[in-house]
Amino acid sequence: MTTNLDPLVRDLVEWVAKEPRLYTDVLEAWRTSCPRLTVWEDAVDRGLVERQIISGHGVFVMATAAGRDFVKSQ
Repeated sequence: MTTNLDPLVRDLVEWVAKEPRLYTDVLEAWRTSCPRLTVWEDAVDRGLVERQIISGHGVFVMATAAGRDFVKSQ
């Protein structure tokens, strides 16, 4: 499914694909209360990023295989 948010979703996925990002940093940078800009929610719902707990370090967001494929296909 392609939406007009795809460029922003791609930016988010590219950002976390470079290196795992702290969950709090991702939400601070990408979460919005605007129902028209659901970049973070769309990326999670589409399985492009996932949260992982790294013992002793916290919760991180990483690109999934589907997310890396999404970035490469654009």
